[in-house]
Amino acid sequence: MEIEGPIIVTGSSGFVGRALAARLGASFEALHFAAGDWRRRVESIDFRSATIFHLAARVHRRGERDDDAAYRADNVEKTRVLAETAARQGARRLVFLSSIKVNGEETRERPFRRDDPPRPGDAYARSKRDAERALAEVAERAPLERVVVRSPLVYGPGAGGNLRALMRLADTLWPLPFGAIENRRSFVHVDDLARLLVACGAHARPAPLYLAANMASVPSTGRIVSLMRAALGRPARLVRIPTAVLETMGSLGGQGARVKRLTRSLEVDASDAQRELGWNAAVDIEESIEQMAAAYGLEKAR
Repeated sequence: MEIEGPIIVTGSSGFVGRALAARLGASFEALHFAAGDWRRRVESIDFRSATIFHLAARVHRRGERDDDAAYRADNVEKTRVLAETAARQGARRLVFLSSIKVNGEETRERPFRRDDPPRPGDAYARSKRDAERALAEVAERAPLERVVVRSPLVYGPGAGGNLRALMRLADTLWPLPFGAIENRRSFVHVDDLARLLVACGAHARPAPLYLAANMASVPSTGRIVSLMRAALGRPARLVRIPTAVLETMGSLGGQGARVKRLTRSLEVDASDAQRELGWNAAVDIEESIEQMAAAYGLEKAR
């Protein structure tokens, strides 16, 4: 599957960006958004007939204030300027990496679907929703095709954030209180997500929105930690503590939202991408966690 015309990528040095860059090879131009002169950089690009993969974004970091203004500046305004400039110059398509957090923080009776109304719960998710809307507004006024991909947590060697924190926790001899958690959490491997992004860029008539997930493997938190401990050569040692007790303890300690991400479900229906693009997640959770554990071990040894 080949993409027509020039290819431009923002965020090519990030976790997903590196996987996408490896799949694209040398056939793209990197656009760096972190620099203070980002507007000049955008204006200097030749977007004629180009396909743009917009991955650069401000993401939440532990200890950082949930600042709506900062997220809007980085995630909404930069997306709007990029889309307007690309449309004005005659770009072909813009593929935007968004987040399943636009749909909400948890699922109950069924997985999230792409036609569900957005229910973002924090500043990051609101900024991604608003960036999607800004992109749609530009595309309505100009012949710029747009495709949004909402991704759940991305795993694979080198994954950071909550997955790395969970790996560090698993790499201990302590008993962990996850034995009674029977939730369902959707993930997608970084290489599978990169393949989906390329499919969105190459397909003749993609839809404006797709959800990404490995639908064949939707593990519980306890299952994830057990796999991590096995890959790290640690005993499982999962203690059965009711989830209500864990959530109450988390709320009392000011970590209620963080604990709920461990205890609650967040399941994603990616069947639209399977049916319309012929995409399927190929890397299962067991293989991915083994990769992550190997990369984590190498990093520890340095």
